[in-house]
Amino acid sequence: MRVALFATCVNDAVYPSTAIATVKLLERLGVTVDFPAAQTCCGQPQFNTGYRRETEPLVERMTRAFEGYDYVVTPSGSCVAMVRDNYPRIGDKARAEGRGTRLKDAATSLVPRTYELTEFVVDVLGVTDVGAYFPHTVTYHPSCHGLRMLGLGDRPRRLLEAVKGLELVELPGAEECCGFGGTFAVKNADVSTAMGNDKVRNALSTGAEVLCGADNSCLMHIGGILHRQDAPQRALHIAEILASTEEEPAA
Repeated sequence: MRVALFATCVNDAVYPSTAIATVKLLERLGVTVDFPAAQTCCGQPQFNTGYRRETEPLVERMTRAFEGYDYVVTPSGSCVAMVRDNYPRIGDKARAEGRGTRLKDAATSLVPRTYELTEFVVDVLGVTDVGAYFPHTVTYHPSCHGLRMLGLGDRPRRLLEAVKGLELVELPGAEECCGFGGTFAVKNADVSTAMGNDKVRNALSTGAEVLCGADNSCLMHIGGILHRQDAPQRALHIAEILASTEEEPAA
């Protein structure tokens, strides 16, 4: 099994510890992980802002970077949703415009091999108890892309429930959007902040020490609000919890 890590822009630039934790977790589960250095952005910011043509070279670059791997695994539901949902649309549109099937073929090659971390662990590796240890109270925020576009369901929760020492607390209004939405947070800052404040209010009501999720983009938004409120709760990616052991506790 050849597995490649797709780190994503947010993790590479702001949360490298999440990418490192992903590798630690997968290697502990017996997976050999490669990091193709040619990888760049998947094109989600460009596409979501309406720059479809500018996204096309990134689709092709992603396909070349991860060519030959059985699986491409990333700790980001939103980036997986971009590949699975939007790459085929981009390919179809290019073909409809009479520009051939190159982009469609690229999408067809990459889409079925691309997995979000928790679904790869549960569905492909067939594991729910990853041998983690995290003695803290945790509440889980399901991001919109993972919840609605990927249908991750209870996979993240099943992994968290098996973590030794972890107490999982229900998050009120868990399925409500946190307000980040990528460029939405920039274009509609007031609405985004109001939605984020609602999410933080619910998260703090749980009394949990940690709010976790599977997308650092959402956690950046929520964590920023928590920080500005000087709240006692911290935001942490699920990969860092699952990678934590008694010997190597999460930061």
